[in-house]
Amino acid sequence: MKYTVSIEVALPRERVAQLLADPAHMSKWLRGLVLHEPLSGVHGQVGTTSRVVMQAGKQKMECTETVTRREPANLRGIPKEQVVHFDREIVGEGMWSAARDRLTEAGPETTLWASENEYRFSGVMMRLVGLLMPGAFRKQSHQHMQDFKAFAEQGKDVREAKG
Repeated sequence: MKYTVSIEVALPRERVAQLLADPAHMSKWLRGLVLHEPLSGVHGQVGTTSRVVMQAGKQKMECTETVTRREPANLRGIPKEQVVHFDREIVGEGMWSAARDRLTEAGPETTLWASENEYRFSGVMMRLVGLLMPGAFRKQSHQHMQDFKAFAEQGKDVREAKG
């Protein structure tokens, strides 16, 4: 299964890249994040492997995330024409996923964040989920982007949301 979701954030691209890359802010916009800890490497750097635990309601999912691309490595003084890339692979029980995030300048104070996502499922249960609920994956990806936008633009923290 493959899909792409995108959103515009009313901040300069360099600031968006820095906020996305900062592990101190992840729990403020990544709804359901319980834990994101590097097992090897430095958070956000290519080759770093991290243990990630997410929770939705009573359902908890643990997976391993590997950063496969980050360009540029230095998120300060990014040339105007350069696209910022954050790519990662995520492996969990019955699932493999790749996320390829691109940040481009939509205007002097606006960033377009496009996220290309690919999922492969193994095991009967995960294959059924992928077949019966493909829209749920796209909806969750878009929700994470909307939460990031609200955090970046207005300082909203998903942990303080009711409901």
